Amino acid sequence: MNPITEIDWNEVWIDQMKRSREVSTARDCARIWESRESAIKFWNMSKENSHRVERTIAGTAITPNSRVLDIGAGPGTLAIPFAQRVAHVTAVEPAEGMVSVLREKMAEVGVSDIDVVQKRWEDVDVADDLDPPYDVVIASFSLGMPDIRAAIEKMIASAAQGGHIYLYHFAGETHWDRDCRDLWPRLHGVDYQPGPKADVLYNVLYQMGIYPHVSTFQLQHSQRFANKEEAMEHFRHQYHISTPEQEAIVRDHLGRVLKEENGGFCLPASSIRVKIWWETGSEDDGMDKS
Repeated sequence: MNPITEIDWNEVWIDQMKRSREVSTARDCARIWESRESAIKFWNMSKENSHRVERTIAGTAITPNSRVLDIGAGPGTLAIPFAQRVAHVTAVEPAEGMVSVLREKMAEVGVSDIDVVQKRWEDVDVADDLDPPYDVVIASFSLGMPDIRAAIEKMIASAAQGGHIYLYHFAGETHWDRDCRDLWPRLHGVDYQPGPKADVLYNVLYQMGIYPHVSTFQLQHSQRFANKEEAMEHFRHQYHISTPEQEAIVRDHLGRVLKEENGGFCLPASSIRVKIWWETGSEDDGMDKS
């Protein structure tokens, strides 16, 4: 018996997601972005990194006739630029704040060919909520699903024959994992539990008979704040602060990591990201025929 091949990698994903959410309840992706203020900040940050958005879109197999499904669309970071280049976009996004900003930015830019589905991906019904098939299915750093195999199967069911599925996820320890690993025991008395990373995701795909392309890249990015109080408000929810003692710990941490810049403050960060993609409906799903 080979212990590696006997591992059920989807169960590994489920277990790591469960442990992460039990210990770090504030890190529920949808809950973090419920507020309009957080969604606006996310939109502004994405505009500062518009070159990454353009590279992401350029790295997909789209044509003017393509139909795109954007899972975890946020405030429209990808959905709106896609809508300016393709025939139709369906944006799935559960957070109220994100959906509010998405609709606002659609009106500002003047795009109307985006259907918005305000649900978690695990709650979406392909037949009732979507309009398949889609030529491109993309989930960009939005893989917070508790059962990733079920999530991927639903993506495949939504995709056109010969369509493409693109997943973006994290590799190794992220900058917030490093910060939380240090802070969580002092804030909450338990060890921080990170969510599953790209290694688990790849192995789930492999066990599903999908042999995808993989591209790894380093991303430099910064979060910007007008002052330290704005930064404190931003991290209050992320670190699940409820006591003066916890607030003092986080204030001390921010005092060490924030950098003054252009009259405000920024939190510079770097992390390793992975793009995973494959063509659907062929005998060898890992081979891109385009």
